[in-house]
Amino acid sequence: MALDTIIEITNASLYQDEQLILSDVNFAIDKGEFVYIIGKVGSGKSSLIKTITAEIDLAEGEGVVADFNLRTIKRNQIPFLRRKIGTVFQDFQLLPDRSIFDNLLFVLRATGWKNKAEIEQRIKDALEKVGLQNKDHKMPHQLSGGEQQRVVIARALLNDPEIILADEPTGNLDPDTSEEIMRLLHDISLTGRAVVMATHNYSLLKKFPGRTLKCEKGKIVEVEQMTEIDFESLME
Repeated sequence: MALDTIIEITNASLYQDEQLILSDVNFAIDKGEFVYIIGKVGSGKSSLIKTITAEIDLAEGEGVVADFNLRTIKRNQIPFLRRKIGTVFQDFQLLPDRSIFDNLLFVLRATGWKNKAEIEQRIKDALEKVGLQNKDHKMPHQLSGGEQQRVVIARALLNDPEIILADEPTGNLDPDTSEEIMRLLHDISLTGRAVVMATHNYSLLKKFPGRTLKCEKGKIVEVEQMTEIDFESLME
């Protein structure tokens, strides 16, 4: 694995519930790269993301993520791997009964933080990075969809991860807000973090170019150029 490589999957087959989903998987992603994963529903995008986070075991081939070997990782090591990965969901998954501050506090306490001053500083820093430093007292329902997604990105950044996995992060947002979120994710990649984003949105892919991995017919291939017609036919 090269010095700057943060994810490397080699000669792998990915299974879910003993069903083969993807075979002959070979790719590497470096620190600071922005990489799209595209493909229709059921093509293997989610299985790939779950393999990277060790939610699905890698049964065949080799995989290294943030220096953790996916073939040999032990159950008690998986939480440490996941601290290296920040996840951004399409449907936000914020706790509706508590403030933004307390949503982020919940995550830090769940991942072992105990010092009150350090916790408060980490939450403040994360919210500043997404432009929400004055919204920590708000409840999730008091924020717009775009603001809620910014909170989700702040939550993903709390443990200073080396990788951001974004699964359809703009799926519930209007076009203008989607562009704001994309700019934020691109800015995050410029800080040296790898950003891996699953998407169905061709206009964003065109406006914010990046490496593109396509899941199709049980394989993953890298796409050099793709027209809107190619993209739409892939998603059908």
